[in-house]
Amino acid sequence: MLDFFTDVVRPESPQELAEALGWAAVRQQTVQLGGRFSKRMMGGPIEPANMTISTAGMCRVRQYEPRDLTISVEAGLSYCELSRLLAQHRQMLPLDPPFSQSATIGGIVAANCSGPRRRLYGTARDMVIGMQFATLEGKLIESGGMVVKNVAGLDMAKLMIGSFGTLAAIAVVNFKVIPQPPVERSFRLSFGCLDAAFAARDAILKSPLDPSAIDLLNPAAVETEDSVYVLMVKAGGNSAAIARYERDLSAMGARPVPAGEEAAIWSAIQEFTPRYLESHPDGAVVRVSCTLKELKAAVASAPGAALARAGSGVCYAYFERYGLAEAFAAEAAREFRGTVVEYAPESRKEEMHLWPAPGPDLEVMRRIKHMFDPHLLLNRGRLYRRI
Repeated sequence: MLDFFTDVVRPESPQELAEALGWAAVRQQTVQLGGRFSKRMMGGPIEPANMTISTAGMCRVRQYEPRDLTISVEAGLSYCELSRLLAQHRQMLPLDPPFSQSATIGGIVAANCSGPRRRLYGTARDMVIGMQFATLEGKLIESGGMVVKNVAGLDMAKLMIGSFGTLAAIAVVNFKVIPQPPVERSFRLSFGCLDAAFAARDAILKSPLDPSAIDLLNPAAVETEDSVYVLMVKAGGNSAAIARYERDLSAMGARPVPAGEEAAIWSAIQEFTPRYLESHPDGAVVRVSCTLKELKAAVASAPGAALARAGSGVCYAYFERYGLAEAFAAEAAREFRGTVVEYAPESRKEEMHLWPAPGPDLEVMRRIKHMFDPHLLLNRGRLYRRI
Protein backbone atom coordinates (compact mmCIF):
# COMPACT_ATOMS: atom_id res chain seq x y z
CA MET A 1 0.00 0.00 0.00
CA LEU A 2 1.46 3.35 -1.03
CA ASP A 3 1.80 6.19 1.45
CA PHE A 4 0.89 9.37 -0.44
CA PHE A 5 1.87 11.69 2.40
CA THR A 6 5.61 11.03 2.45
CA ASP A 7 8.18 13.36 0.89
CA VAL A 8 8.74 10.96 -2.01
CA VAL A 9 6.30 8.30 -3.23
CA ARG A 10 8.21 5.23 -4.43
CA PRO A 11 6.02 2.76 -6.33
CA GLU A 12 7.42 -0.75 -6.59
CA SER A 13 5.37 -1.88 -9.57
CA PRO A 14 3.73 -0.40 -12.68
CA GLN A 15 0.33 -0.84 -11.03
CA GLU A 16 1.42 1.22 -8.02
CA LEU A 17 2.86 3.87 -10.34
CA ALA A 18 -0.49 4.17 -12.14
CA GLU A 19 -2.26 4.32 -8.77
CA ALA A 20 -0.01 7.19 -7.63
CA LEU A 21 -0.62 9.22 -10.78
CA GLY A 22 -4.37 8.65 -10.61
CA TRP A 23 -4.42 9.70 -6.94
CA ALA A 24 -2.59 12.94 -7.83
CA ALA A 25 -4.84 13.75 -10.78
CA VAL A 26 -8.10 13.29 -8.86
CA ARG A 27 -6.84 15.74 -6.22
CA GLN A 28 -5.27 18.14 -8.76
CA GLN A 29 -1.85 17.65 -7.18
CA THR A 30 1.17 18.73 -9.23
CA VAL A 31 3.78 16.01 -9.62
CA GLN A 32 7.55 15.99 -9.86
CA LEU A 33 8.41 12.74 -11.64
CA GLY A 34 11.82 11.07 -11.96
CA GLY A 35 13.97 8.04 -11.24
CA ARG A 36 17.17 8.78 -9.37
CA PHE A 37 17.08 12.41 -10.59
CA SER A 38 20.66 12.14 -11.89
CA LYS A 39 19.99 14.73 -14.60
CA ARG A 40 18.58 17.58 -12.53
CA MET A 41 20.73 20.03 -14.50
CA MET A 42 19.33 18.74 -17.79
CA GLY A 43 16.23 20.19 -19.44
CA GLY A 44 14.00 22.74 -17.78
CA PRO A 45 13.79 23.53 -14.07
CA ILE A 46 12.34 21.04 -11.62
CA GLU A 47 9.55 23.30 -10.40
CA PRO A 48 8.09 22.91 -6.90
CA ALA A 49 5.29 20.34 -6.86
CA ASN A 50 2.76 19.01 -4.39
CA MET A 51 4.29 15.54 -4.54
CA THR A 52 7.34 13.71 -5.89
CA ILE A 53 7.14 10.27 -7.49
CA SER A 54 10.32 8.25 -8.01
CA THR A 55 10.42 5.10 -10.13
CA ALA A 56 13.76 4.04 -8.61
CA GLY A 57 12.03 1.21 -6.70
CA MET A 58 10.90 -0.39 -9.96
CA CYS A 59 14.13 -2.11 -10.97
CA ARG A 60 13.26 -5.62 -12.11
CA VAL A 61 14.09 -7.39 -15.36
CA ARG A 62 10.66 -8.52 -16.53
CA GLN A 63 11.66 -10.72 -19.45
CA TYR A 64 14.93 -11.50 -21.19
CA GLU A 65 15.29 -13.65 -24.28
CA PRO A 66 18.99 -13.65 -25.26
CA ARG A 67 18.33 -15.80 -28.32
CA ASP A 68 15.65 -13.38 -29.51
CA LEU A 69 17.82 -10.34 -28.74
CA THR A 70 15.04 -8.73 -26.68
CA ILE A 71 14.74 -7.61 -23.07
CA SER A 72 12.01 -5.98 -20.99
CA VAL A 73 12.98 -3.97 -17.89
CA GLU A 74 11.31 -1.67 -15.41
CA ALA A 75 12.02 2.04 -15.55
CA GLY A 76 14.04 2.21 -12.34
CA LEU A 77 16.74 -0.26 -13.41
CA SER A 78 20.10 1.48 -13.78
CA TYR A 79 21.90 1.49 -17.11
CA CYS A 80 25.07 0.06 -15.59
CA GLU A 81 23.18 -2.89 -14.07
CA LEU A 82 21.47 -3.60 -17.38
CA SER A 83 24.78 -3.40 -19.24
CA ARG A 84 26.38 -5.90 -16.85
CA LEU A 85 23.52 -8.34 -17.36
CA LEU A 86 23.68 -8.09 -21.15
CA ALA A 87 27.47 -8.44 -21.16
CA GLN A 88 27.12 -11.90 -19.60
CA HIS A 89 25.57 -12.96 -22.91
CA ARG A 90 27.92 -10.83 -25.05
CA GLN A 91 25.11 -8.42 -25.84
CA MET A 92 24.73 -4.69 -25.36
CA LEU A 93 22.39 -1.70 -25.40
CA PRO A 94 24.71 0.94 -26.92
CA LEU A 95 22.95 4.10 -25.72
CA ASP A 96 26.10 5.31 -23.87
CA PRO A 97 24.26 7.93 -21.77
CA PRO A 98 26.02 10.43 -19.51
CA PHE A 99 25.66 9.85 -15.74
CA SER A 100 25.65 6.15 -16.69
CA GLN A 101 26.46 4.85 -13.19
CA SER A 102 23.30 6.30 -11.67
CA ALA A 103 20.97 6.97 -14.63
CA THR A 104 17.85 4.81 -14.80
CA ILE A 105 16.41 3.36 -17.97
CA GLY A 106 13.24 5.42 -17.59
CA GLY A 107 15.22 8.64 -17.23
CA ILE A 108 17.50 7.84 -20.15
CA VAL A 109 14.54 7.16 -22.44
CA ALA A 110 12.50 10.13 -21.16
CA ALA A 111 15.45 12.47 -21.79
CA ASN A 112 16.44 10.67 -25.03
CA CYS A 113 20.07 10.44 -23.94
CA SER A 114 22.68 8.96 -26.25
CA GLY A 115 26.46 8.89 -26.61
CA PRO A 116 29.38 8.05 -28.90
CA ARG A 117 27.92 4.94 -30.55
CA ARG A 118 24.84 6.84 -31.71
CA ARG A 119 26.58 7.08 -35.08
CA LEU A 120 26.04 3.38 -35.91
CA TYR A 121 23.28 2.21 -33.58
CA GLY A 122 21.05 5.26 -33.30
CA THR A 123 19.14 6.50 -30.26
CA ALA A 124 16.43 5.09 -28.01
CA ARG A 125 13.93 5.52 -30.83
CA ASP A 126 15.86 2.89 -32.78
CA MET A 127 16.13 0.40 -29.90
CA VAL A 128 12.76 0.61 -28.12
CA ILE A 129 10.29 -1.97 -29.43
CA GLY A 130 7.66 -1.63 -26.75
CA MET A 131 6.68 0.23 -23.62
CA GLN A 132 4.24 0.33 -20.76
CA PHE A 133 3.46 3.74 -19.29
CA ALA A 134 1.14 5.08 -16.61
CA THR A 135 -1.19 8.00 -17.27
CA LEU A 136 -2.79 10.58 -15.03
CA GLU A 137 -6.05 8.68 -15.48
CA GLY A 138 -4.50 5.95 -13.36
CA LYS A 139 -4.24 3.58 -16.32
CA LEU A 140 -1.40 1.47 -17.71
CA ILE A 141 -1.03 1.72 -21.48
CA GLU A 142 0.74 -0.98 -23.51
CA SER A 143 2.54 0.10 -26.68
CA GLY A 144 4.46 -2.16 -29.06
CA GLY A 145 5.59 -5.52 -27.71
CA MET A 146 8.51 -7.92 -27.36
CA VAL A 147 8.89 -8.74 -31.05
CA VAL A 148 11.22 -6.57 -33.12
CA LYS A 149 8.85 -6.55 -36.11
CA ASN A 150 5.78 -5.76 -34.01
CA VAL A 151 5.19 -2.04 -34.43
CA ALA A 152 1.51 -1.95 -33.47
CA GLY A 153 0.95 1.06 -31.26
CA LEU A 154 4.66 1.86 -31.06
CA ASP A 155 4.09 5.50 -32.01
CA MET A 156 2.48 6.03 -28.60
CA ALA A 157 5.70 4.87 -26.96
CA LYS A 158 7.77 7.13 -29.17
CA LEU A 159 5.86 10.13 -27.82
CA MET A 160 7.36 9.32 -24.41
CA ILE A 161 10.93 9.31 -25.72
CA GLY A 162 12.38 12.77 -25.11
CA SER A 163 9.26 14.05 -23.35
CA PHE A 164 11.06 14.52 -19.98
CA GLY A 165 8.14 12.91 -18.18
CA THR A 166 5.72 15.68 -19.13
CA LEU A 167 3.12 13.35 -20.67
CA ALA A 168 3.06 10.17 -18.59
CA ALA A 169 5.32 7.98 -16.46
CA ILE A 170 7.38 5.31 -18.19
CA ALA A 171 6.95 2.04 -16.29
CA VAL A 172 8.48 -0.68 -18.48
CA VAL A 173 10.64 -0.50 -21.60
CA ASN A 174 11.23 -3.30 -24.11
CA PHE A 175 14.43 -3.13 -26.16
CA LYS A 176 16.01 -4.94 -29.02
CA VAL A 177 19.60 -5.57 -27.96
CA ILE A 178 22.75 -5.84 -30.07
CA PRO A 179 25.34 -8.63 -30.12
CA GLN A 180 28.78 -7.43 -29.09
CA PRO A 181 31.22 -7.44 -32.02
CA PRO A 182 33.84 -10.21 -31.93
CA VAL A 183 36.65 -7.64 -31.89
CA GLU A 184 36.68 -3.91 -31.11
CA ARG A 185 39.45 -1.43 -31.76
CA SER A 186 39.82 2.33 -31.26
CA PHE A 187 41.94 4.84 -33.14
CA ARG A 188 43.11 8.39 -32.47
CA LEU A 189 43.79 10.98 -35.17
CA SER A 190 45.27 14.40 -34.29
CA PHE A 191 45.10 17.53 -36.43
CA GLY A 192 46.42 21.05 -36.20
CA CYS A 193 43.28 22.65 -37.65
CA LEU A 194 39.56 22.06 -37.87
CA ASP A 195 39.53 21.80 -41.67
CA ALA A 196 41.95 18.87 -41.59
CA ALA A 197 39.92 17.11 -38.91
CA PHE A 198 36.72 17.38 -40.93
CA ALA A 199 38.48 16.35 -44.11
CA ALA A 200 39.45 13.13 -42.34
CA ARG A 201 35.91 12.75 -40.99
CA ASP A 202 34.54 13.11 -44.53
CA ALA A 203 37.04 10.60 -45.88
CA ILE A 204 35.96 8.03 -43.29
CA LEU A 205 32.27 8.56 -44.01
CA LYS A 206 32.82 8.21 -47.77
CA SER A 207 34.91 5.06 -47.37
CA PRO A 208 33.64 1.48 -47.01
CA LEU A 209 34.42 1.74 -43.27
CA ASP A 210 31.45 1.81 -40.92
CA PRO A 211 32.71 2.70 -37.42
CA SER A 212 30.38 2.70 -34.44
CA ALA A 213 31.67 6.06 -33.15
CA ILE A 214 33.42 9.11 -34.59
CA ASP A 215 33.84 11.78 -31.93
CA LEU A 216 35.70 15.07 -32.31
CA LEU A 217 37.21 17.08 -29.46
CA ASN A 218 38.50 20.60 -30.02
CA PRO A 219 41.74 21.78 -28.34
CA ALA A 220 39.91 23.21 -25.32
CA ALA A 221 38.24 19.85 -24.73
CA VAL A 222 41.46 17.85 -25.23
CA GLU A 223 43.23 19.94 -22.57
CA THR A 224 46.81 19.10 -23.54
CA GLU A 225 49.81 21.31 -24.18
CA ASP A 226 49.48 20.60 -27.89
CA SER A 227 46.73 22.66 -29.51
CA VAL A 228 45.20 19.85 -31.52
CA TYR A 229 41.83 18.59 -32.64
CA VAL A 230 41.38 14.91 -31.83
CA LEU A 231 39.19 12.56 -33.81
CA MET A 232 38.40 9.35 -31.92
CA VAL A 233 37.13 6.38 -33.94
CA LYS A 234 35.70 3.15 -32.54
CA ALA A 235 35.25 0.12 -34.79
CA GLY A 236 33.97 -3.41 -34.35
CA GLY A 237 33.83 -6.58 -36.41
CA ASN A 238 35.75 -9.75 -37.13
CA SER A 239 39.54 -9.88 -37.37
CA ALA A 240 39.53 -9.22 -41.11
CA ALA A 241 37.35 -6.13 -40.70
CA ILE A 242 39.56 -4.74 -37.94
CA ALA A 243 42.64 -5.34 -40.10
CA ARG A 244 40.97 -3.23 -42.80
CA TYR A 245 40.36 -0.42 -40.29
CA GLU A 246 44.00 -0.55 -39.17
CA ARG A 247 45.26 -0.37 -42.73
CA ASP A 248 42.95 2.39 -43.99
CA LEU A 249 43.02 4.58 -40.89
CA SER A 250 46.80 4.26 -40.55
CA ALA A 251 47.03 5.72 -44.05
CA MET A 252 45.20 8.80 -42.66
CA GLY A 253 47.67 9.10 -39.78
CA ALA A 254 45.64 7.28 -37.12
CA ARG A 255 47.27 5.61 -34.13
CA PRO A 256 45.63 2.54 -32.56
CA VAL A 257 44.70 3.04 -28.92
CA PRO A 258 46.32 0.44 -26.64
CA ALA A 259 43.73 -2.15 -25.67
CA GLY A 260 44.15 -1.43 -21.97
CA GLU A 261 43.30 2.26 -22.44
CA GLU A 262 40.22 2.03 -24.66
CA ALA A 263 37.57 1.64 -21.97
CA ALA A 264 38.89 4.59 -19.94
CA ILE A 265 39.07 6.88 -22.99
CA TRP A 266 35.52 6.18 -24.14
CA SER A 267 34.21 6.43 -20.59
CA ALA A 268 35.85 9.86 -20.30
CA ILE A 269 34.18 10.96 -23.54
CA GLN A 270 30.81 9.53 -22.51
CA GLU A 271 31.01 11.27 -19.12
CA PHE A 272 32.61 14.51 -20.36
CA THR A 273 29.48 16.54 -19.57
CA PRO A 274 29.07 15.35 -15.92
CA ARG A 275 32.77 15.95 -15.23
CA TYR A 276 32.66 19.43 -16.75
CA LEU A 277 29.58 20.43 -14.77
CA GLU A 278 31.10 19.11 -11.56
CA SER A 279 34.18 21.26 -12.18
CA HIS A 280 32.14 24.35 -13.14
CA PRO A 281 29.18 24.84 -10.75
CA ASP A 282 27.98 27.88 -12.73
CA GLY A 283 28.62 26.16 -16.05
CA ALA A 284 26.21 25.19 -18.80
CA VAL A 285 26.16 23.07 -21.94
CA VAL A 286 24.55 23.97 -25.26
CA ARG A 287 23.56 21.19 -27.65
CA VAL A 288 23.48 22.06 -31.34
CA SER A 289 21.81 19.47 -33.59
CA CYS A 290 22.50 20.00 -37.28
CA THR A 291 23.38 18.28 -40.53
CA LEU A 292 26.76 16.63 -41.08
CA LYS A 293 27.60 19.42 -43.52
CA GLU A 294 26.79 22.12 -40.95
CA LEU A 295 28.68 20.47 -38.11
CA LYS A 296 32.05 22.08 -38.87
CA ALA A 297 30.52 25.55 -38.56
CA ALA A 298 28.85 24.56 -35.29
CA VAL A 299 32.16 23.36 -33.80
CA ALA A 300 33.97 26.45 -35.09
CA SER A 301 31.42 28.73 -33.41
CA ALA A 302 32.07 27.30 -29.93
CA PRO A 303 34.28 29.77 -28.01
CA GLY A 304 35.45 27.17 -25.49
CA ALA A 305 35.45 23.40 -25.15
CA ALA A 306 33.44 21.49 -27.73
CA LEU A 307 32.69 17.81 -28.23
CA ALA A 308 30.99 16.66 -31.42
CA ARG A 309 29.38 13.41 -32.49
CA ALA A 310 31.11 13.92 -35.83
CA GLY A 311 29.23 11.13 -37.58
CA SER A 312 25.81 12.11 -36.24
CA GLY A 313 25.52 15.90 -36.49
CA VAL A 314 25.50 16.84 -32.80
CA CYS A 315 27.82 19.35 -31.14
CA TYR A 316 28.06 20.09 -27.41
CA ALA A 317 29.52 23.50 -26.50
CA TYR A 318 30.69 24.05 -22.91
CA PHE A 319 30.63 27.30 -20.95
CA GLU A 320 32.01 28.17 -17.53
CA ARG A 321 29.17 30.68 -17.03
CA TYR A 322 25.51 29.99 -17.75
CA GLY A 323 24.94 33.52 -19.10
CA LEU A 324 27.48 32.97 -21.86
CA ALA A 325 25.73 29.74 -22.81
CA GLU A 326 22.37 31.46 -23.05
CA ALA A 327 23.78 34.17 -25.33
CA PHE A 328 25.53 31.59 -27.50
CA ALA A 329 22.36 29.51 -27.84
CA ALA A 330 20.33 32.54 -28.90
CA GLU A 331 22.86 33.33 -31.63
CA ALA A 332 23.34 29.71 -32.74
CA ALA A 333 19.57 29.16 -32.99
CA ARG A 334 19.47 31.64 -35.88
CA GLU A 335 21.55 29.21 -37.92
CA PHE A 336 20.84 25.85 -36.31
CA ARG A 337 17.23 25.26 -35.34
CA GLY A 338 18.04 22.31 -33.10
CA THR A 339 19.74 24.40 -30.41
CA VAL A 340 19.00 24.17 -26.68
CA VAL A 341 20.76 24.96 -23.44
CA GLU A 342 20.74 21.30 -22.43
CA TYR A 343 22.37 21.67 -19.00
CA ALA A 344 22.38 24.68 -16.70
CA PRO A 345 22.44 25.37 -12.93
CA GLU A 346 19.07 24.46 -11.45
CA SER A 347 18.87 27.76 -9.58
CA ARG A 348 19.22 29.80 -12.79
CA LYS A 349 16.92 28.02 -15.23
CA GLU A 350 13.83 30.04 -14.34
CA GLU A 351 15.47 33.17 -15.72
CA MET A 352 16.99 31.59 -18.83
CA HIS A 353 15.78 31.08 -22.40
CA LEU A 354 16.74 27.41 -22.68
CA TRP A 355 15.11 26.70 -26.04
CA PRO A 356 15.34 29.94 -28.00
CA ALA A 357 13.75 28.83 -31.29
CA PRO A 358 11.49 25.76 -30.92
CA GLY A 359 9.79 26.23 -34.30
CA PRO A 360 6.25 25.38 -35.43
CA ASP A 361 6.34 21.86 -33.93
CA LEU A 362 5.91 23.36 -30.48
CA GLU A 363 2.19 23.94 -31.01
CA VAL A 364 1.68 20.27 -31.91
CA MET A 365 3.63 19.28 -28.81
CA ARG A 366 1.42 21.49 -26.64
CA ARG A 367 -1.69 19.84 -28.05
CA ILE A 368 -0.28 16.42 -27.22
CA LYS A 369 0.52 17.65 -23.72
CA HIS A 370 -3.09 18.80 -23.34
CA MET A 371 -4.34 15.35 -24.40
CA PHE A 372 -2.29 13.58 -21.74
CA ASP A 373 -2.22 16.24 -19.03
CA PRO A 374 -4.92 18.89 -19.53
CA HIS A 375 -4.40 20.41 -16.08
CA LEU A 376 -0.59 20.70 -16.46
CA LEU A 377 0.19 18.64 -13.39
CA LEU A 378 3.14 16.55 -14.54
CA ASN A 379 6.79 17.77 -14.59
CA ARG A 380 5.85 21.33 -15.39
CA GLY A 381 8.49 23.18 -17.41
CA ARG A 382 10.87 20.21 -17.71
CA LEU A 383 10.81 20.34 -21.50
CA TYR A 384 13.17 23.33 -21.58
CA ARG A 385 10.56 25.61 -19.95
CA ARG A 386 8.33 25.39 -23.01
CA ILE A 387 6.10 22.58 -21.71
